[in-house]
Amino acid sequence: MPRSLILGFGNIDRADDGAAFFVVNALRQRLGQKPLPEDETGLEELGSKVDSVFLSQLTPELLEILVGYQQVIFVDAHVYENVDALHCQPVSPAYAPSTFTHHLTPAAFLALLKALYHHEPAGHLVSLRGYDFDFHRDLSPETEALVKPAVEYIFKLINNP
Repeated sequence: MPRSLILGFGNIDRADDGAAFFVVNALRQRLGQKPLPEDETGLEELGSKVDSVFLSQLTPELLEILVGYQQVIFVDAHVYENVDALHCQPVSPAYAPSTFTHHLTPAAFLALLKALYHHEPAGHLVSLRGYDFDFHRDLSPETEALVKPAVEYIFKLINNP
């Protein structure tokens, strides 16, 4: 089993945009780890064979942390109607300019890691379709139904890369 980091990101105050928080905590429960409180990222607890964190967004400051992992699984919400509700795919390092200057995609994140640290872990994206982005902390029923299948998919990745 490769050393893996599950890196969830989103905004728990915007309903389904916080789907990764629920996935990370369901996975932590499955692994026998304590859930993350809403005010903690999990960055203080790194050091296990499988680590998991939840952040508001991907930032270059996180790159150094990834050097110790052979696999990174990004978890996020998406809004695309033409993509599976539970969209899972490998992610390779690739730079693509973003229309949002503060937005860093998983592929661009891995490209920076490769360029700056000469490290290229296996990358995967697990993206859950979001339907509700209002200001509250509950998932829509449709997105909540995707949490368990997302956890199952991630659990298989960390055990059978």
